[in-house]
Amino acid sequence: MSDSDAEVWARVRSGDVTGLGALFDRHEARLFRHAARLLTAREDAKDAVMIAFFELWRRRAAVRLVDGSPLPWLLNTVSNTARNLERSSRRYRMMLAKVDAAEAGGEVVAPDETGVLAALKRLPEREQSVIVLTVLEGYGEKDAATALGVPVGTVKSRLSRAKARLRNELEGMELA
Repeated sequence: MSDSDAEVWARVRSGDVTGLGALFDRHEARLFRHAARLLTAREDAKDAVMIAFFELWRRRAAVRLVDGSPLPWLLNTVSNTARNLERSSRRYRMMLAKVDAAEAGGEVVAPDETGVLAALKRLPEREQSVIVLTVLEGYGEKDAATALGVPVGTVKSRLSRAKARLRNELEGMELA
């Protein structure tokens, strides 16, 4: 019988590295799938997960649990890390494309960012976090508020705005 996240978390908070390993073993696959949805490169998804666990260890005294689990905090951290990695990777690819275009004398071609995932990526970070926790991961508004450190009303308004923006973008895609 395995310990609950709350029991393992108590060990992590006291400095037990094996507890962190247990949490990693338990949640790594789910976090990787989440990161892979947000990132272009598989290696970046692995990096996002590793960075999230490093931050979990480093900030273990300040991490907010939801229902005794650090998973929502980890999901949010993976989302933020994925955005940073994707932004960095995109700048790098654009720089390489400019260098290649200058050498070949051709035109710079940007990646085609269309579809639902692209629409999600265009949302402001705060709204992305709420969508990820409530819609994609299935947490309730109260749990998402706890994980993000904001009032429930803020989660509700961000969720409403995000859904409206996504709806408008998706309707625009249907017309095109």
